[in-house]
Amino acid sequence: MIIERTISKALENELLESNKIVVLYGARQTGKTTISNAILEKLKGKQLKINADEIRYIDILSSRDFQKMRLLIEGYDILFIDEAQRIPEIGINLKIIIDKLPEMKILVTGSSSFDLASKVKEPLTGRTLTHTLYPISLGEYSKYNNLFDIQSHLEELMTYGMYPGILLLKSGIQKEKYLRELSSSYLYKDIFELSSIRNTSLITDLLKLLALQIGNEVSINELAKNLKISQETVNSYINLLEKAFIIFRLNGFNRNLRKEVSKRDKIYFWDLGIRNAIINNFSNFNIRNDIGAIWENFIITERIKYLSNNGIYSSSYFWRTYTGAEIDYVEEVGDKLFAFEIKYKKARKKAPQTWTDNYGNNFKSITSENFWEFVL
Repeated sequence: MIIERTISKALENELLESNKIVVLYGARQTGKTTISNAILEKLKGKQLKINADEIRYIDILSSRDFQKMRLLIEGYDILFIDEAQRIPEIGINLKIIIDKLPEMKILVTGSSSFDLASKVKEPLTGRTLTHTLYPISLGEYSKYNNLFDIQSHLEELMTYGMYPGILLLKSGIQKEKYLRELSSSYLYKDIFELSSIRNTSLITDLLKLLALQIGNEVSINELAKNLKISQETVNSYINLLEKAFIIFRLNGFNRNLRKEVSKRDKIYFWDLGIRNAIINNFSNFNIRNDIGAIWENFIITERIKYLSNNGIYSSSYFWRTYTGAEIDYVEEVGDKLFAFEIKYKKARKKAPQTWTDNYGNNFKSITSENFWEFVL
């Protein structure tokens, strides 16, 4: 079964109607190639599909020589480049192509934003439309499963995650094998290939520490001490993992109230299956001691997917004061603030008084009984 992705229509419309290069980012195995091929099947015109893993294309598409590139692309209406981060200076070469052939439709995918973005954004300023493809969202999953089915499979989804390949597998043994293989080195392949990192075990050790701290504020100093590396190196590794779509940060929200904590971030995983594979824990929920953290990660991730997939622009934070008052998730949309407590079972009904006094009574609790209102 191929699950229809929410951003498919936007990608198709942009390829049809705009004269810009459409760029699709996302982690490996999230379905970028599948969604791209499905869209291309609907478009008329002669198409050239290039997998940048094939060496024969790299020399031509990194040459800065339009005459050389023209020999490859002439006669085609649509150009699709998969895994474009592998091509040196892809941005400047795409700029040459689109400037010389403005009528050409171009779709580019990349499994790592850190290298592709640096090569694309500057030379192609104003010439691109970008999207990110995440693992399957609950909104996409709900097109094929009603709310009862989702509730019935909720613990399974939080245990094994939402990668498209996972949803096609039946047994827990198959899913665990898939996730262990994916989380071993394949998912980080671009980090190792496109950065200066040589000690791959440090990335694995860092991820284990982060996986055990989801839902908590992360101390870069403590991570550095545990790993016996500098804080600067820890920060650089976290940045790379963010740009490879493995993790993301939530900053502390503050409006310069003296009592608000804002220096530390919380770090979450885009997919809980990957997180559970990293710590090798696929245990049943009734014997886990991290259910609250898993639920918080799950709901915040699904909310951000929902906002992104539906083109809703907002900023996401957590909030805490030095006196201990806290809110799990804060959303800023325009000039409006919304506060949410995320608890698997019971949750409080009122926001902390400090929040209400300064930011208003805009608070809601998200539990396993009402989560669908928040993420679907």
